[in-house]
Amino acid sequence: MDDRAELSGFLRSRRARLRPEDVGLRDYGGVRRVAGLRREELARLAGVSIAHYTRLEQGRAGSVSDEILDAVGAALRLDADERTYLHRIARRPRSCAAPEDGPEVPRGLRHLLRSFEMTPALAIGRHTQIVGWNRLAAAVFGDFAALPASRRTLTHLLFAEPYLRELHEADWERTAREHVAHLRVLLGRFRGDAALTAHVDGMRELSPDFARMWAEHSVAQVRSRSYRLHHPVVGRLTLHGERVALPDEPSCVGLDLFAAEPGSPSERALRELANR
Repeated sequence: MDDRAELSGFLRSRRARLRPEDVGLRDYGGVRRVAGLRREELARLAGVSIAHYTRLEQGRAGSVSDEILDAVGAALRLDADERTYLHRIARRPRSCAAPEDGPEVPRGLRHLLRSFEMTPALAIGRHTQIVGWNRLAAAVFGDFAALPASRRTLTHLLFAEPYLRELHEADWERTAREHVAHLRVLLGRFRGDAALTAHVDGMRELSPDFARMWAEHSVAQVRSRSYRLHHPVVGRLTLHGERVALPDEPSCVGLDLFAAEPGSPSERALRELANR
């Protein structure tokens, strides 16, 4: 994955989704050669020269200032996650300390995972690798231990394991898009991480669906979300998911925790799985 191409593709995709009337510009009609705003229109909105903006969109901006990036982000109507991403990918990549090969989940975290008796829980690494889980998570989402370590990632599960697609049913597309958008957040956060870059490149080759979604350049931090699943054993299962960040642990950047509404059929279904 080329950093300049990533910055260029992101800016062009955000420019293409805006129409002149969206940002208060007059559209004089006629056939526009590009979708969305032209470069010169975007540069005028941001208050920068067309030459400066063109260099930025081509990945040749060098030491671009925060003020310029903020102005471009405002002109493009970027949300908070997208603006953070723009600032990260527009900079020269700093060295990104990588965890040692074969990340080991700390003992205390392993104990914590096992303590969630009614909560499916996963420990997630930088490129969405599943580095730890509890028994209930495996009962809901599948036998992680049976997967090769190289494919034991949330991305592989969603895009390369038919079981997960069937589990999510009609919600699969939404869930997959949310995941791809979050993966781009990780790419900005851990820019320069060779394993993460290789993961994205490998998935683009492996899955046409992933490649299609990645080309859309969506950026959004995964936070709270809901899953409506169809489990082969207990049937319908609605779970609330929460991602808990672990910023100081290099081998595991977060916990994915899932809970059912108290007293609901989904909670009874989780209890049935937990008691098996």
